[in-house]
Amino acid sequence: MTAERGAPVRLSGEYQGRPGAVLARLQELYPALIDLSLGRLEALLAKLGNPERHLPPVIHVAGTNGKGSTCANLRAIAEAGGLRVHVMSSPHLVSVTERFRLAGRLVDEDVLVAALEKVEQVNAGAPITVFEVLTAAGFLLFSQVPADLVVLEVGLGGRLDATNVVPKPAACVITPVSLDHEAFLGSTVAAIAGEKAGIIKEGVPVVSAAQVPEALDVIRSRAAELNAPLRVIGQDVVFTERADGLEYRDADGALSLPLPALKGRHQAGNAALAVAALRVSGVALPLSAYQGIARTFWPARLQKLDGTLAQMLPAGWELYLDGGHNPDAGQVLGTVLDDWKDRPVHVIAGVKQTKDASGFLKPIVERAASVQAVAEPGQHLAMPVEEIIAASGGRAIAGPTVREALGRLVAEGGAPARVLICGSLYLAGVVLAEDGWIAR
Repeated sequence: MTAERGAPVRLSGEYQGRPGAVLARLQELYPALIDLSLGRLEALLAKLGNPERHLPPVIHVAGTNGKGSTCANLRAIAEAGGLRVHVMSSPHLVSVTERFRLAGRLVDEDVLVAALEKVEQVNAGAPITVFEVLTAAGFLLFSQVPADLVVLEVGLGGRLDATNVVPKPAACVITPVSLDHEAFLGSTVAAIAGEKAGIIKEGVPVVSAAQVPEALDVIRSRAAELNAPLRVIGQDVVFTERADGLEYRDADGALSLPLPALKGRHQAGNAALAVAALRVSGVALPLSAYQGIARTFWPARLQKLDGTLAQMLPAGWELYLDGGHNPDAGQVLGTVLDDWKDRPVHVIAGVKQTKDASGFLKPIVERAASVQAVAEPGQHLAMPVEEIIAASGGRAIAGPTVREALGRLVAEGGAPARVLICGSLYLAGVVLAEDGWIAR
């Protein structure tokens, strides 16, 4: 079961404009009972003519951390090679149109509304979830617009995720697996890895990130069971990061690559994962295409902001945004703060309810010059500020909003510093909207 299948997708403040009206109607069809299968979506897709069977080559991406960054790298590389790329990703941050790229361009709102209304009409009032409707609409759009590649991101889990109806991808990717969404995926890393490995298909090549042993054992076993060739980063695929680039090698040879555009030590692994997936997929690309990792962009992944919120800060200060929200993401951000020792780092953190706030915050508060806890009015399922403060071991103080937290830092003054807003993709969406960011 996935979060999208196990609970309604949020609507308040999330779906704007005409798509929101359709999705609000469809929300009323949320099934009273979850059948723990893909049956509802498969029946709907059959009525639509099975668009999921009429797609360009698909690279299917599952995992706990790094899915979005890996998908962004896949798109950047393929487009650098001249390919037209469809992308389905989730969640969106500001507008639901962010979930779908058609041949490289964000879907037009009118085009998306037409697809959603078609799905609504064909569904004819049957029980369905909003995530299943969005997935069906994406497949319908992808089947209608010519392209050379589909980059398909799992919503959550893998085995029973709505995206797993695609019968035979060109390649499957599993990013680092760790504890997250335990209520839906299982209480151990091995159990969660089993759900992620559920996207593996008979004979389809698989590329896995470096994994903890219990996760890798499960992925290896599943790949062997399905005769799916497996390459693992750090074993079958190796890379070395230099000051000016990456040296990459796999069974198909060596590549000299630029440094990834996405910031953070972990992004070299995400870039290598994307390179490896494209090389096993059979999708034809010139070697020069892999230089595309130097032009990858993905919002809320150590994204430097320069809009309305950033302009509140004094000259010389920098404002960053990251949507990481589980303990492994906290560890990654801890290493980022280690790399930012040239100036103080002030953290503004807002966390979603049900998340392990303590595990996420511990490596961050140990390194931050200050920590402020926030819960924005429009932030979906925001953890109360008092709970975030308790999870920080009392280190954090109440923001209690991003603007108030930034105002406090400005009032206190001091030498130029960095400010990092983090803890939730839902918080990230609110922050991007307030900063004036527009997806393109």
